[in-house]
Amino acid sequence: MSLAVTTMVVVAFAVPLGLVIREMARDRAFSNAEREAAAVAPALSITTDRDQLERVVASAGSDAGMAVHLPAGDGRAALELGRRRAADEDIAAVRELGRASTTGVTGGWTLLQPVALSTGRIAVVEVYVPESDVTNGVGTAWAVLAGVGVALILGSVAVADRLGVRMVRPARRLVEGAHDLGEGRLGARVPEDGPSELRLAAAAFNSMADQVVQLLANERELAADLSHRLRTPLTVLRLNTASLGEGPAADQTRTAVEQLEREVDTIIRTAREAKPQTAAAGPGAGCDAAEVVRERMAFWSALAEDEGRKWRVAGADRPVRIPVARADLAAALDALLGNVFRHTAEGTAFAVDVHNGEDAVIVLVSDAGPGIPDPEAAMARGRGSGNDGSTGLGLDIVRRLAESTGGDVRIGSSVLGGTEVRIWIQLDGRAPAGGGHRQPRRRRPGRLAAVYNRARSR
Repeated sequence: MSLAVTTMVVVAFAVPLGLVIREMARDRAFSNAEREAAAVAPALSITTDRDQLERVVASAGSDAGMAVHLPAGDGRAALELGRRRAADEDIAAVRELGRASTTGVTGGWTLLQPVALSTGRIAVVEVYVPESDVTNGVGTAWAVLAGVGVALILGSVAVADRLGVRMVRPARRLVEGAHDLGEGRLGARVPEDGPSELRLAAAAFNSMADQVVQLLANERELAADLSHRLRTPLTVLRLNTASLGEGPAADQTRTAVEQLEREVDTIIRTAREAKPQTAAAGPGAGCDAAEVVRERMAFWSALAEDEGRKWRVAGADRPVRIPVARADLAAALDALLGNVFRHTAEGTAFAVDVHNGEDAVIVLVSDAGPGIPDPEAAMARGRGSGNDGSTGLGLDIVRRLAESTGGDVRIGSSVLGGTEVRIWIQLDGRAPAGGGHRQPRRRRPGRLAAVYNRARSR
């Protein structure tokens, strides 16, 4: 629209101005021709001598483009000086009418100027005006006009483009944000800039996205809480069924507990597969890892005493701040400690160690059990390829927690002789937008590595 309007305005002004410039150049050329003809007129009114007239024409500096036509009279034939270009009828018409006229000739124009002689007859001065004189400077002026017009058009289009971008770019970002949100990337947010209407729309969109994330986070926490509440009493029930002895009632009880565990596994697996990805915790979110470790160990210590398990906690005597939600860390610890009780025999010792570094925190959960023969297969179960005996949810919860900070999870052999699960939590990590997981940073700070190695050597 800006291009069309500006082009119309430029054409409306440039075309008439170009025509005026052409007329001005034509008038200038013929004005010069009239001055040249006027320079010869005084001499014609005084004398008609050929030699004197030739000197006058030469002194006018236009002998190559000027001709003088003297009529016959007083016993003297008609006289013509210079090169003749005009037709006889044109010259005769000027003598008869007694006024100047212009006529086109080959290569240009001629000005025919009548001059009264002392004898009363009319002489005609012919001045040749080449076409180049008529159009002198017109091309340059038109080129300048065209350049100015193009500059005005380009300038107006550039300004209109900048103004349009100010409106289109925020609208486009809003569309992209809505598309990302519709695709399940709940971390999508829209910058609140641009015109006031689009700023209000962006603010409303961000508020809506925050509400969606909050609702889904609440449902996720509720599902995790319900699953843990079911898992813990089921673990106790399964352990207590071992003390029932033999008999139909005992077998039926154990079968019912196993069936209930399978049903809970099915529910947990279904909930995990249907769980949408939520956004990462915002700035300032986090918890004290040492406090969470102490709290969960206090919970599991009662069951450990009943089963005769030795346990210890190290590194949780002072605050250790991490960028992880309290509920997420508690869920990860419960999952790992539940695995210890579920997959190791009674009396098997276990430990939880917290190692704090400058930009990372390591949480170690180790036991003295038989260990995991295939750690990669165990991690694969955590990514959704579980079997009837394990949903893989525990390691999946742990992996998601670590990778949300840019860290990772490793399974190895512990100093107690069994399995060691190492949770690497980056303090300066950032979860990718939309809650997806990026590849963890494969690095270990030197100071934390030394602490980690000393702990393993003990």
